[in-house]
Amino acid sequence: MATPSFSVGKVAKRCGVRISTLHFYEEKGLISSSRNAGNQRRYRADVIRRVSVIKAAQKMGISLASIKEAFSKLPDQRTPTQKDWEKLSKSWRKELDERIAYLERLRDSLTGCIGCGCLSMKNCPIYNPDDKLGAVDSGPVILEGMQQLSNQP
Repeated sequence: MATPSFSVGKVAKRCGVRISTLHFYEEKGLISSSRNAGNQRRYRADVIRRVSVIKAAQKMGISLASIKEAFSKLPDQRTPTQKDWEKLSKSWRKELDERIAYLERLRDSLTGCIGCGCLSMKNCPIYNPDDKLGAVDSGPVILEGMQQLSNQP
């Protein structure tokens, strides 16, 4: 008995993505397809769940690299089950918590100096007298430092 397969257009419509997105996911190794006798892509039904997991993870801000790494840990490259999703989502929780904490710090410092050297804000002379941070680096030095500190173990 043949395994049911779907055209790229059918999968794209069912998953709510563009055909080019499926091609991109395939190029990145997140999904796979086979070819029929007419050399057209065909996807197994389980790719719909795989694309759904990718979309859900991306909505949470998880990178495709992290998603691919998580998928690589599944036995025989299988499509994630409900139990797999529970494990995956728990493993991404720390990453999300760190990002939320960083964004909260960023939000709370929006009215202060970002260390860009512009000296245009009232607080800049306090945080960056004589543009000392300009010698350290260019751009938002203080914010970049906050990001680097938040990524430290």
